[in-house]
Amino acid sequence: MHDAAATTPMFPMARARGCPFDPAPELSGLAEQAPVSRVRLWDGSTPWLVTRYADVRALLVDPRVSVDVAQPGFPHTNAVSKARDAEMKTLMQMDAPEHTAQRRLLTPEFTSKKIEALRPGIQRIVDELVDALLAGPKPVDLVEALALPVPSQVICELLGVPYADRDFFQEVARTLVMDESDPLRAVAASEELNAYLEELVVAKDAEPGEDLLSKLAVEHYRTGKMTRREIAVLGQLLLVAGHDTTASMIALGTVALLTHPEQFHAVRDSDDPALVANAVEELLRYLSITHTEARRVAREDLEVGGRTIRAGEGIIAVKSTANRDPAAFPDPDALDIHRKARHHVAFGHGAHHCLGHALARVELQVVYGTLYRRIPTLELAVPPEQLVFKQDAVFYGIRELPVTW
Repeated sequence: MHDAAATTPMFPMARARGCPFDPAPELSGLAEQAPVSRVRLWDGSTPWLVTRYADVRALLVDPRVSVDVAQPGFPHTNAVSKARDAEMKTLMQMDAPEHTAQRRLLTPEFTSKKIEALRPGIQRIVDELVDALLAGPKPVDLVEALALPVPSQVICELLGVPYADRDFFQEVARTLVMDESDPLRAVAASEELNAYLEELVVAKDAEPGEDLLSKLAVEHYRTGKMTRREIAVLGQLLLVAGHDTTASMIALGTVALLTHPEQFHAVRDSDDPALVANAVEELLRYLSITHTEARRVAREDLEVGGRTIRAGEGIIAVKSTANRDPAAFPDPDALDIHRKARHHVAFGHGAHHCLGHALARVELQVVYGTLYRRIPTLELAVPPEQLVFKQDAVFYGIRELPVTW
């Protein structure tokens, strides 16, 4: 067993220099040669890696697998996530029926119709930030000037969190989603954010507004259905996940388009919302930014791709290779904004399909449909090989993106 573990490849694997948008070559190799195989994690455990599109989709709807991080054998991302998960269970770590009940509270706020009604407000936010870009010096870091502020402002308005406090929660988010080496620091940061949000819930209960935290305070905290802590934990999940993912997609999508000029011109010059929406789906497929992939543990024995996974064994469903599976997407390594790619698994699949998918889609459509049209000569201010990518983060992204025009 020990010898086998020593030869088992380590996960996650590093992406190749010069190919920042593609899954790690070793990962792609496994998807071709050994689509269901063992990998070794930071703690020496050897969960199963499932890499093909059909298997990943089947696994994510299989009731025989669990997202419960407290189950023995669960493949934790790192020491930080293990420590934090022990302290704080969110919607993402709950199985049915607990997950179903919590998700039902939020679903009405994230319907496509409700999110579509936010589009004019999101457009206003993007336009103001682009105005500021055009009025300011160049080159400019697009991460700080646009990619991060757009989703941060949107989620703050939706939740009812003062945007003036963004430095605080963005710093907490960085601690939680980067590969922070000190679990105690991450847990402390998470607790600090929970305490802040608990105070906000009490304030919303006293003076409710139109936002989501006010609604939860009035309908669930006031009535005793949920504690302040439970609402705070929910708020933290939405706040952290709601801005970091979209920020990464805005920046990475822009680099992908700028390094594929014909695709950039097609998005920039189009006044067809359907083309921009299609480009968003293809970029979501092509970039697959959840670096740590979907983690599960088997509740009972099951067969995946001809291999038997035993009860109690960890499973990692790899969305990035599933989204590059030639059986689901012909010529998968090519970026093609005209491709029909909506069946990608970038947002997951099944009961844990990302709650905020409609919001992320609208944000990306507005940004990609506005930024390049308003700054048609946008270009990288440094050679692409000088860009530094976040290899060690929960969400793959880019540290800074110097652009000019």
